[in-house]
Parts: sequence; C-alpha cells; structure tokens
Amino acid sequence: QVQLVESGGGLVQPGGSLRLSCAASGLVFGFARMDWYRQAPGKQREWVASITSRGATNYADAVKGRFTISKDNAKITTYLQMNNLKPEDTANYLCNGKLHLTYADYANDRYREQWGQGTLVTVSA
Repeated sequence: QVQLVESGGGLVQPGGSLRLSCAASGLVFGFARMDWYRQAPGKQREWVASITSRGATNYADAVKGRFTISKDNAKITTYLQMNNLKPEDTANYLCNGKLHLTYADYANDRYREQWGQGTLVTVSA
C-alpha cells in the first residue's frame, strides 16, 4: 500500500524552527514532484512549497525566505525546514506527492497523486 507519512510537527515558540519530513512508503519507484500544503482551523487549505525530482523549488509568498524545501530522491522523501516561525504558521501541514510507482510510470511521465495525513505545527508562546 502506497502511503505518504509526515513527521516533525510540534509546539514551538515564535521565532523558533521545525523540520518536517514526508516519506513515501510501499512500492514506489520515485516522484515527479512533492508539495507541502497547510490548513489552519477554520481556513481553506493553502499551498506552501513544492519541489520537483530535479530540484526546482517554489514557495508561497507568505513563507518565502523563512521556509526551505529539500528532497532525498533515494529515500523518496521531502523535507520542509521552517525558520522564524510565526503564530500564523500554525496549521496542519500535509504532503502531496506525484509518485511514479514503476519505472514505466517514470518513463511515460505517469504518476499517482497521494496525500499524507498531516503533521500539526503550533506556534505559540
């Protein structure tokens, strides 16, 4: 069974840092792209950052300069380093992956979209 599992959330004071991880498990060959989203209580889900398997990155304006997305292709894992956290960063952070399940998928640019269940980040004094 293919899954994405996030970890690394927790309670942190304003100005602090956290590093989130999102790892694929099951029979997965690789990924085309992985994205981080977040959803605060009572708010819509918002996109945070993305990274392709080749390393191209993009960030939402709200986190640019504070968050850094990275990856480990061999582990089919993406990381989100979050620095200078603010109370408004409080949310459930979810990972979305466009996963190549086989080499044939990779060669033909086919992917399966998979969501993780999220990891909660709370920024509070």
